[in-house]
Amino acid sequence: MRKLLLVLVAAFAMILGYAAPASAITGDFVEDNEHPFVGLVVFYDDAGEFTHRCSGALLTPTVFLTAGHCTQGASTARVYFQQDAGANLDPVTGVDPVTGYPETCAAGTLGVLCATSDELYDFGFTNTLPNTMDAGIVVLDQPIMLAEYGSLAVAGSLDQFATARGQKNLTVTASGYGLTEVNPVRFTSFRERLMAEAKITNLRSALTDGFNLQTNGNGLGKGGTCSGDSGGPVFYGGFESNTIVAVTSFGLNQWCRGVDFAYRTDQAAVLEWIESVIGPEEFAQIDFVTI
Repeated sequence: MRKLLLVLVAAFAMILGYAAPASAITGDFVEDNEHPFVGLVVFYDDAGEFTHRCSGALLTPTVFLTAGHCTQGASTARVYFQQDAGANLDPVTGVDPVTGYPETCAAGTLGVLCATSDELYDFGFTNTLPNTMDAGIVVLDQPIMLAEYGSLAVAGSLDQFATARGQKNLTVTASGYGLTEVNPVRFTSFRERLMAEAKITNLRSALTDGFNLQTNGNGLGKGGTCSGDSGGPVFYGGFESNTIVAVTSFGLNQWCRGVDFAYRTDQAAVLEWIESVIGPEEFAQIDFVTI
């Protein structure tokens, strides 16, 4: 499993370098125009060179939640909030003239639909299951003012689904900018923010054990996640939900088929860590929801 996670991130970076793919959730997906606070985040090394990309969600005008394996090791970042960030990328110049992706913020978008950051944190990502500690925070240099932001589920919200799920609502929605299909001979990408519903299937296995959320999005109108969706929010409920319960973390199949796993953000330790890195005043701005 340790090797699988690293392969997924490296493979996506390699594909981006050659063909600049962006976006999509796999399976039965739709354009995500419901969550303007979900963004595409690009990371750079000490020399300012692109290294990899992920997805994530704004919790306040400056606090961007993503995965720890995305922020770990990166020096700076840039976040795009356009629904089709990268869709107009020029294969000759390697830059999208509309958004500036992946090298800059296009004219007029800095602090409006695009922001930079040199303040990155990870929860202590270890790549060791079940507790990978796969949460990350990007603090934006320019506040992005939106009508709404992502909410967080209160601590322990998902515990009720660990057993006796019965007639409970098990629907979750994943949003992100990752690949829509990967196989040994080709990849497919729509370079857009997409979303798809899935079902909660397990919270108490050796791979989850209270730290991860296992979902299944195959068939029957459901969808899953793929490389580049890492760090993207998993909302409890359908497309209209803003309540984040986890961030996309890993899968068991490098071709993005089968079950998906997301790192739970409703853990008390994760919430305490977020408060410690952004401070109590900023933390107080986050909206918390009981599900």
